[in-house]
Amino acid sequence: MVTLPTIGVAGCGAMGLPMAKSLQRSGFDVYGYDVRPKTAFGDFSPRMLEDAAALAARCPVVISVVRDWSQTEELCFGNKGLFTGDAHPHILVVSSTLSPKIISILRKSLPSETRLIDAPMSGAPFSAEEGTLTFMLGGDADDIAEIMPAFTAMGSEINHLGPLGQGMLCKVLNNMLAASSVVAVREILKAADALEFPRDRLLEVASSSSGATWFGDNLDKISWATEGYSLVNTIGILEKDVNALIDTTADFPELRINEFARSVIAELRNLPEE
Repeated sequence: MVTLPTIGVAGCGAMGLPMAKSLQRSGFDVYGYDVRPKTAFGDFSPRMLEDAAALAARCPVVISVVRDWSQTEELCFGNKGLFTGDAHPHILVVSSTLSPKIISILRKSLPSETRLIDAPMSGAPFSAEEGTLTFMLGGDADDIAEIMPAFTAMGSEINHLGPLGQGMLCKVLNNMLAASSVVAVREILKAADALEFPRDRLLEVASSSSGATWFGDNLDKISWATEGYSLVNTIGILEKDVNALIDTTADFPELRINEFARSVIAELRNLPEE
């Protein structure tokens, strides 16, 4: 019989909380940590711990689903952070989307005995709730195999792409595709409205033709599909992810992707709420 590790989820927001619940449904002993009060987490509230150090003390595996590098750094090394107490996670899984360069910096900052896996995921909150996320993994094969049951509990597509950093590299490239398709679909739907062609019919035809996109195909399921730009919502997170790609390609100024990425950011910032 396989013994399942106790897992902590740091950052129990729109993605982290349903990920924690998927793990719980699969038999894992799961605890959470978030900067918001325990009362914000409904029936999962009894499993929420008071700080990241307490999470580290209780959970040998911690999955970080915080927003960005600033929050990751605070989670790990800030007041009562994961690595400030006597007990440290045996495995740290970073599922936030960060620049691959940051993963290298983080590895050098962690205790040598802590194993690091970069495991960004793709899919909206509905995928997290259904346990059908796509994971892009970078890290040691034995480390990943040790906690593979956790990934299969949260996702339906698990891709080990190579050594540490390769999962994050794939994710920032993927999210550039995602961000550009969000802009394209939103603008095309406006054009359909102006031309008095029904949106639903267009998306139905596009889903089985050359215009298919994940965003367009799942528009009715995506909770943030009609959001306008804000630093704190999902459109703002897409901007952050495109900036992560720009950071990644900074040493390749000859690539046209840099100019294109900046134009996509400009378009994201112009998206109105619908």
